[in-house]
Amino acid sequence: MDWDKLRIFHAVADAGSLTHAGDRLHLSQSAVSRQVRALEEQLNATLFHRHARGLILTEQGELLFDATRAMIKRLDTATARIRDSEEEAFGELRVTTTTGFGSLWLVPRLSALYNKYPELKIDLMLEERVLNLPMREADVAIRMKEPSQADLIRKRLMSVRMCLFASRTYLARCSVPPSLENLAEHRLICQNPSSAQVGAGAALVQELMGHDVPSVLTVNNYFGVMQGVLSNLGIGVLPDYLAQDFHDLIRIMPEVESSEVPVFLAYPEELRHSKRIAAFRDFVQDEIIAYRKQLREQ
Repeated sequence: MDWDKLRIFHAVADAGSLTHAGDRLHLSQSAVSRQVRALEEQLNATLFHRHARGLILTEQGELLFDATRAMIKRLDTATARIRDSEEEAFGELRVTTTTGFGSLWLVPRLSALYNKYPELKIDLMLEERVLNLPMREADVAIRMKEPSQADLIRKRLMSVRMCLFASRTYLARCSVPPSLENLAEHRLICQNPSSAQVGAGAALVQELMGHDVPSVLTVNNYFGVMQGVLSNLGIGVLPDYLAQDFHDLIRIMPEVESSEVPVFLAYPEELRHSKRIAAFRDFVQDEIIAYRKQLREQ
């Protein structure tokens, strides 16, 4: 299939107008129209509904537009990677991590990375599902366990433990339970035991549930748990790193905590020399160093 025709079709579909597409491509409206009609004839399909206000994709046009959009994205990514051997890091970097760590620890620190590399385009994918890095579902991952996929460069960043937290307002109203036996006097806020989460956190939640807590709020990610705690709804199970950035969160009962959860950064072997990967890796390591220093000073 003629790439020029596909490129012109994509521009028309994106602009919704032959004229606007022609302006982008530096072609006349008639030239654009001829290419679109030729593509429709080649496919034996109508790609656009034509009306006075512009063009609307048909069902067949939507299918083709999805394909050309994916093709152009892949080409843009390939172009960025080819140029990635230059001195500065730029272009798209697809980062995957968990919803909790990504939204509560990583995102608040990204300004340092953007300040140093303003031309980076971070595509942050927050989900509990482990994306396949060798199959290029993402460029780099931060995960709460050592990745098992082959052909990955991996580095242990830090360790996390799940702990009990309450808000300052809640503690001013309700006393800290002196032992786990008194937890039944409070509402427990935690991740749903059936939701995807680190095993250490799930084990701690199961232990706490064993104390016959009558009132429970479960959420499918730590961001929701934190919002419940900050809304003074009860005592929450949250990662220990939140204490540094969210000063209204107070850790209670320090003897109650999960086993250690390792945090790893990983990326494919083939991206070993990528400037974008190096920029992100160094940024994360610098932030971890600063985080540990602040912990020592507290």
